[in-house]
Amino acid sequence: MKRRRISLFPLAGALLFPGAHLPLHIFEPRYRALVSDALARDRLIGMVQPSDTKPRPALYSIGCLGRIVECDALDDGCFNIVLLGLARFHILNELDVVTPFRQVEAEVEPEEEEGAALAPVTRAALEMEARRFADHLGYVVDWSAVSRLDDQALVNGIAQVAPFDVASKQSLLEARTLDERVERTIQLMQFYGRTDRDGPSTLQ
Repeated sequence: MKRRRISLFPLAGALLFPGAHLPLHIFEPRYRALVSDALARDRLIGMVQPSDTKPRPALYSIGCLGRIVECDALDDGCFNIVLLGLARFHILNELDVVTPFRQVEAEVEPEEEEGAALAPVTRAALEMEARRFADHLGYVVDWSAVSRLDDQALVNGIAQVAPFDVASKQSLLEARTLDERVERTIQLMQFYGRTDRDGPSTLQ
């Protein structure tokens, strides 16, 4: 793994996965400064989830490094950006900095190779559960477009947009393989579907 300094955007519930895109509206002054700094340097931002709700929250140790691939600077100083996920990173320590945004030293994993493949039966099980989950939530989905996605794009896309809680989303990011992420995603879709129908549940 490669060590590097990473400027962070901690945002609960918003996960970036390698190979996936994440649109963001940037309006807080400290994160407007973060985007301006990234645009002037390498266009890289680390997305990571806070692990509590304190004013300066603790952070999960694993996030995803993203590159700004689209940026619209608005008249009011805000930005609309799109991040492309590059690779996961592991936070080693937080740096003492004067910038309004937080920075860490982290180890960055090699970028995930495109085209990671699932067994056909695994792909079919994921698509079937995704259809059930989308119907349960009342989502309108273009399934013909979904069927054209490669396995990695499908898995990471579902993991990124599904309305799971912070800890659940983090568990998907921390999955070490695509198959492990599929298994956890299917379990979470089944769990969240049962929770709505049967009342509170506990995920073990």
